[in-house]
Amino acid sequence: MLPADLRAAEAQALEALLAALPTAARGRWTLEWRFEGLRILPVALRLAEALTLAGHQPRLLFPDTGAAALARREAPAMADRIDDLRGQLRRLEAETAADSVSDRSADLLLLVAPAQPDYAEVERICAEHPGTVAILNGSLEDAAVGIGSVARQRRRGFLAEWQAAYAVQPLDGRALRYACPGPWELYRQDPDGFRLAARFDQKPDTEAQLEALTGEQAGGVAAGLRSIDTFLEGLRS
Repeated sequence: MLPADLRAAEAQALEALLAALPTAARGRWTLEWRFEGLRILPVALRLAEALTLAGHQPRLLFPDTGAAALARREAPAMADRIDDLRGQLRRLEAETAADSVSDRSADLLLLVAPAQPDYAEVERICAEHPGTVAILNGSLEDAAVGIGSVARQRRRGFLAEWQAAYAVQPLDGRALRYACPGPWELYRQDPDGFRLAARFDQKPDTEAQLEALTGEQAGGVAAGLRSIDTFLEGLRS
């Protein structure tokens, strides 16, 4: 079901990620909370803390040194497990030179809000890290917008490796939710709240969402007309 608030969405995301992790030794997962105005830093810190309590060893990676420094200031107890993307690349290179692959594979990397300019660094980190990587509210897909050969290669290659572990996205008059290992769920916004409208095996595009909502509304109208016909028939008998 749709979460009632951000903390409920975080709890759902944690449960979904914990369900996803055992399914792939080198998983590439995405978690998305697409709420307008969301501050991702507190969400990322709480998720890392919860994963630590669950027995994992998460490392938080931010796009730049400024964001990483702010995270260390906000969570000094986790400072040694917070870095920026370039810092993580240097760490991986040093560990490769020292042949300490076993230490790297124990880490669960959480990449916090990487965007299009970070694409190359994220790709390198994922290529060199043998463990699991999860992206929180990333927008790497923007790098594939276009019709060029580079865009096509990225769609078929690196971007195709990622699977959703959790997603919740309020939209215009509807909302979309996914929690591993369940189906994608589409909710219709009514005057008194959201109601489940359809389920999908794959993430539905906008057209599929609108078709599902249109079909549901049509079904509701048809059901109402059948009820009226039954009522009128009863009056005649």
